[in-house]
Amino acid sequence: MAIPHIKDYQGKRIHLVGVGGSSMSGLAQMLVDKGYKVSGSDRTDGYLLDSVRASGVQVMVGHRAENVHGAALVAYSAAIAADNPERQEAERLGIPTLERAWLLGQLMEDSQLPVAVCGAHGKTTTTSMLSEILVECGADPSVHIGGQLDAIGGSTRVGHGDVFLAEACEFNRSFLRLHPSIAVVLNIDADHLDCYRDIDEIEETFGQFLHLLPTDGLAIGNGDDERVRRQLGRLTCRTETFGLSADCDWTASDLREDALGCAAFTLMHCGEKAAEVALNVPGLFNVQNALAALAAASAVSIPPQQAADVLAHFAGAHRRFELTDVVNGCEVFTDYGHNPAEMRNAVSIARKRCRGTLYAVMQPHTFSRVKSLFEDYLTCTEEADVTLVTDICAAREKDPGDINSGMLVEGMKAHGVNAVLTPSFDDAERWLRAHWGPGDLAITMGCGDINLLNRQIHAHEAARTEA
Repeated sequence: MAIPHIKDYQGKRIHLVGVGGSSMSGLAQMLVDKGYKVSGSDRTDGYLLDSVRASGVQVMVGHRAENVHGAALVAYSAAIAADNPERQEAERLGIPTLERAWLLGQLMEDSQLPVAVCGAHGKTTTTSMLSEILVECGADPSVHIGGQLDAIGGSTRVGHGDVFLAEACEFNRSFLRLHPSIAVVLNIDADHLDCYRDIDEIEETFGQFLHLLPTDGLAIGNGDDERVRRQLGRLTCRTETFGLSADCDWTASDLREDALGCAAFTLMHCGEKAAEVALNVPGLFNVQNALAALAAASAVSIPPQQAADVLAHFAGAHRRFELTDVVNGCEVFTDYGHNPAEMRNAVSIARKRCRGTLYAVMQPHTFSRVKSLFEDYLTCTEEADVTLVTDICAAREKDPGDINSGMLVEGMKAHGVNAVLTPSFDDAERWLRAHWGPGDLAITMGCGDINLLNRQIHAHEAARTEA
């Protein structure tokens, strides 16, 4: 069956299943900006639906067959299973359907310079860094990221310049639907093992993505990552590397950190000084992200020092080590990190900032991820003084019955981690309020709805203040 194309549905109603997701919510707003009539549905009324509604999208909460009635095209995210009632009803009625990645790829087709940022970790932050550089330096880009960035007013921006910048996700091989002229590869690591056999298949798929580049394209890859280097070496197009190793094309010299872990360094390009950089976001992993963004900015003709000046006030995307409250002297943060490597990074920068007791609140995400990375979860929060573990966020999966958060807690304890099972957000909030105090720091982590715990804490504080 031929893949439908969005251009054939101008003026008609497009219905998005899973519109509350970080990518789909942005695509909904992009379609509205381009003149399409848009409706959407999601399982629950998540925080992103507020901005979707504000853009004029008709939103239905709950997946029901009648939601697709009257739609000319139905688009859905990879998290929406084939037995979803809206997908089934679209098939029954003969309404064409389009998976999210195809939709994003089609929206990028008209751009003169499509740029894609991929990798297991850091995609949203690096894409956000680069988008802010492009906007402030006058490139007027179109942007699609998997998060919320104040500098572009959300997760998307419709521009009129040559660049269309997109975050490219490897889940379900979605990024193979894109055809960038410039591709940035941040790292290749084990994740999404529900749709990949192992890390070798993940690397092979990243290689397939890079081979989508045209012969006059450019691949910018992490030179500190052996798997990325190997894939760059198999390309015929131009390649550049970034990283902390001295043999990378783009690297950091005279690297230093302040008390909060924010780095400053001299940007070097092929052995020559290119710019002075001072970051406003903490962590060595953000040095890597910044190097990638600066290299990509140079590739689209932004002078390195001009790009570096923008990064000096880059504050990060929402849910990326974001401060949401100070309660009883305890700083409360949230972070989108959802696999062990990302959680370890989030805890490491929290540890540098915290002057008292550090509480890590983990919401494990998907049963398959917890099972495949179980051993890594057991020690990823070891720098925290206490780790609270909520119930696993099922997301797109059904509970298989053979894995749960209690097993994680027992495993953590066996590894010397002070872990506590707090199944619900109410449980976690009660525990925190009974223990935190001045100088402490609590960070919630996960890509499910763990941020609602922060909103709940904030709402309760506001109510107490009013009382």
